[in-house]
Amino acid sequence: MNTPRYTTLPQWPNAYPASGARATLKVLNEDFIVTELPLQPPSGAGEHLWLDIEKNGANTAFVAQRLAEAAGVQDVDVGYAGLKDRYAITRQWFSIYLPKGETPDLTRLEHPEFKVLSQGRHAKKLRPGDLQGNRFRIVLRDVTGAREAIEANLQAVASQGVPNYFGAQRFGHGGGNVEQGRAMLARETRVRNPKKKGLYLSAVRSFVFNEVLALRIGQGLWGRTLPGDVMDEAGVPTGPLWGRGRVSTTDQAQALENGVAERHATLCGGMEYAGLDQERRALVARPADMSWDWPQADRLVLTFSLRAGTYATTVLNEILVTTEPDRFAENEPAAEG
Repeated sequence: MNTPRYTTLPQWPNAYPASGARATLKVLNEDFIVTELPLQPPSGAGEHLWLDIEKNGANTAFVAQRLAEAAGVQDVDVGYAGLKDRYAITRQWFSIYLPKGETPDLTRLEHPEFKVLSQGRHAKKLRPGDLQGNRFRIVLRDVTGAREAIEANLQAVASQGVPNYFGAQRFGHGGGNVEQGRAMLARETRVRNPKKKGLYLSAVRSFVFNEVLALRIGQGLWGRTLPGDVMDEAGVPTGPLWGRGRVSTTDQAQALENGVAERHATLCGGMEYAGLDQERRALVARPADMSWDWPQADRLVLTFSLRAGTYATTVLNEILVTTEPDRFAENEPAAEG
């Protein structure tokens, strides 16, 4: 039996018929506006200073480093709930561990790529996933194709949601993190850096989830509940985030998931050995408060909110094909969380 290699990502199927339309994304930073929806505001007391920051043309890690320098702390003392795009205008919360001394007024901090809108004390550090979700306003330029087909897909997405695929940015440039993860799990390479190890494990786990979802769509099962499905709290069928233990599905759903696991035995066996536990993720992402407008014949403006851990690209991919200017060829990970 040949061991699969993962040098390129597959073309996972869409839920809806292709509209045949195309558009350009992120011509300007203001074409992609993201506002983080926090779990809670800072309480006003505690060892951590929370900062509400708007950034323009900077990635999250860069801003975190500048905050650490300004506050005179280590990088590990700065927290945030999720990564946000660089080529965009985004608003998100950061936290800085400052248990002693006077509280610096970081609203006075001046930088061309970000500004501190407000700050307040809180008891806990911000960690990945500590958010409700994100609100998006996206401008698509140079739209070509039949508006009727675009509108049909917009209506379908608004009413039925989209496949909750992990976005391509989760898998690294060209999907390379999946192959790196396979080699690590097959013990062909040794990864000592904990951050890289976590990145590769995350990519592999996300890949297997996408494979399960893609198989369901490919078999004409989009929007259907299978015998043996495990539902989330909102009544949506879920797919596996692979790890130790049996999958919690039964019957037809379990057979489908185990079939994918057998096809990717090195990945799934390696994740179990690495100590990951079985978890579940919704197979459907439902944009909230979705609306759209055509300010010009070739320009489409979309607004919607997504829960934490879902991707705006999954929404766009079901409507039309987008391309970005050449300057994004080596773009770092985009919004996630």
